[in-house]
Amino acid sequence: MSLKTVNTALTTALVLFIFWFGVDFVVTPKTVAPTFGLPSWPSGDGGGFLIVKGIRDIVGGLVLGVLLLTGQRRALGRVLLVEALIPIGDMTNVLAHHGSTTAAFGIHGLTAVLMVIMGLLTLRETRKANAAPVAAPVPARG
Repeated sequence: MSLKTVNTALTTALVLFIFWFGVDFVVTPKTVAPTFGLPSWPSGDGGGFLIVKGIRDIVGGLVLGVLLLTGQRRALGRVLLVEALIPIGDMTNVLAHHGSTTAAFGIHGLTAVLMVIMGLLTLRETRKANAAPVAAPVPARG
């Protein structure tokens, strides 16, 4: 199995997961919010902030999906690295608000690590394709 096939399968799974999680936050924010890792709920009409998180995830998944479907492999690798900052920010937020360290590291931290690995593997896959071809030596005529 080629590196490209593995990267495509992993990225497809990640895109579907991010998209599903985002939709879940938009459709049933109060059901899925406790799994995020924060210790307290927004007060008053704070549920709108949960939907914002869902929309952010949906768009992040769509960006990766578009790059995957259009074959922009190098850009996909770079965007995976950049989008890894989202779960890093989520992890930091959970830890800063004295939330679940298990959720912070086990969900958000692990997601960030996987995204970085996938981004680096995708960049590695595309490195050979973008390298300048080396000209073959011309035999000397004698």
